[in-house]
Amino acid sequence: MDHKELIKSLDADARTYLTQKSDRAGLKRLAGHFGWILVLGCYVAVGAPFWGLALIPLGICIVFLFTLLHETVHFTPFENTRLNTVVGHICSVLVIVPNTWFRYFHLAHHKYTNDPLNDPELETPKPESFGDYVGHISGLPYWKTMAQLIWNQAKGDVIAPYLPERSKTAIVWQARGLIAVYSFMIVLVVLGWSWIFWCWMLPLLLGQPFLRAYLLAEHGLCPPVANMFENTRTTYTNRAIRFLAWNMPYHAEHHAYPAVPFYKLPQFHALTQDQLISTSHGYAAFHRDYTNTVRDQ
Repeated sequence: MDHKELIKSLDADARTYLTQKSDRAGLKRLAGHFGWILVLGCYVAVGAPFWGLALIPLGICIVFLFTLLHETVHFTPFENTRLNTVVGHICSVLVIVPNTWFRYFHLAHHKYTNDPLNDPELETPKPESFGDYVGHISGLPYWKTMAQLIWNQAKGDVIAPYLPERSKTAIVWQARGLIAVYSFMIVLVVLGWSWIFWCWMLPLLLGQPFLRAYLLAEHGLCPPVANMFENTRTTYTNRAIRFLAWNMPYHAEHHAYPAVPFYKLPQFHALTQDQLISTSHGYAAFHRDYTNTVRDQ
């Protein structure tokens, strides 16, 4: 049974239950996620003993706000639409991803998942050699691409097949706004507000490789077919990673039925687990398989 057949097999009550959004569930998870950022950030800011050891955990917590940004694109973390929008824009600034552009980019990715000709995620090829893999995981190519993207958008270059004409003005002004915010942050650091560097900029750089490794597992080594249970991977992992990633390790389930909010994905997984084709038992197992594959190639 593919994902479309499974969704059709659900009755109206099951669909209503699975797609019911909750501000309470979303705010509870949001408080937990930002709570860890605040605790670790304060630990670094006050120079507590061995504060340097907190930089990577802090960076991981910050950079994984990308998964919350991703959820706000679908308007599923919160029932309140405005809350989804506001939280999405805050996350956009913190992880340096233009909000409106990413919404259309990501929705096109859902429409054409793993389609080599149409999925915009595949405009940047997956690593095909071990050297490419190391470079990809470092996050450095990502930062170069994102900086160029924002700069081009700020200049008015927003041409892409997945971007509707009505979105282009917002994308241009958001890119200019991001450049203004980040320029202001750099000025503040130069003027002595060093905590911005130590509590956000440096941790963001240190955390990015962990996000790259996580995201590569979502579709890496998956075939270019239409079935979301096959072209997308669910990774069995621990509660800490599921917490940070807003349950997105249940990624095949998310692609099969994007309207299901993060906190209902475990229940949806229980319905779909027998149909899943692309799975890994942990991220270490996936990356062993990936590195073995690129070495063989």
